[in-house]
Amino acid sequence: MAVLGTGTANGSCSLLHAAGIGYGASLALDLQVKVKIMDKPSKIAIEDPDGLLNAITNSWTSAGHPLPKELFWSIRSSIPPRQGLKSSSAISAAAIRALCDATNITLENHEIVDIASSAQLECGVSITGSIDDTWAALEGGWKLVDVNAEDAKSGLLLESSGPFSEDWVVFLITGTERKERPTLDSFTFHQQAFVQALSALQEGNDLVALTWNGRGVVGALNDPNAKRRTNDAFVSGARAAGISGSGPAIVIFVPAISEQSCERIRKWYSKFPDVEIIETTVINSEMSEE
Repeated sequence: MAVLGTGTANGSCSLLHAAGIGYGASLALDLQVKVKIMDKPSKIAIEDPDGLLNAITNSWTSAGHPLPKELFWSIRSSIPPRQGLKSSSAISAAAIRALCDATNITLENHEIVDIASSAQLECGVSITGSIDDTWAALEGGWKLVDVNAEDAKSGLLLESSGPFSEDWVVFLITGTERKERPTLDSFTFHQQAFVQALSALQEGNDLVALTWNGRGVVGALNDPNAKRRTNDAFVSGARAAGISGSGPAIVIFVPAISEQSCERIRKWYSKFPDVEIIETTVINSEMSEE
């Protein structure tokens, strides 16, 4: 069995849900995905209930690119699926990078984002195209995007390397998978929270944006359980907390120097039988602070 191409990417969390007011931003997290293209089927079965991989190949060929003569996927991911931690965007980005590697094609990252966005819309795993999520999967940090722009490159409005990774411990509190995905209409009556998140991003306060965004999403999803668990984080010493994507995962930022707060977070959420606690860090982009 030979490896024809390999691609990597990472997960992220929402700073501004793109369904709120048409602008989105996601912050890269150290949740890694590696996708390989093999010349024979992998011995490990791949679960793809939404048909994402087929949608990726369709979007790839629709963009005018050839497929390898043999195409069998192998995926290794540390991102818990269907939690709002952008596993679909990460897999899409890594898979497209693997296709580039297998066919000796070089694409700019904005071209990868466009193909990935098309694929996610096609198979129904995203209601906005997840453009901001895919940027984070490829480059780290966060980018504020206009999801109604003609393409990923023209829709890029603002970018940042994100909170310095060594300053923060990021806790991910997973939950029970949602039975239904929200619609765009669900966000209509909660726009004020998303406007506050947007303003925070424009002022460089990304963690404030995360918290405001979480409030808006909790309202849109009518999820009192997520609201309680977010509030619990602040009681335990968190500086920022909010639901990511359309959830159910809660993202919590705690200062790395505050070990007592970190331990309180661990002890409190370990009491709940339906959650998993994941500790990770921010992936900063390589851009300068300026």
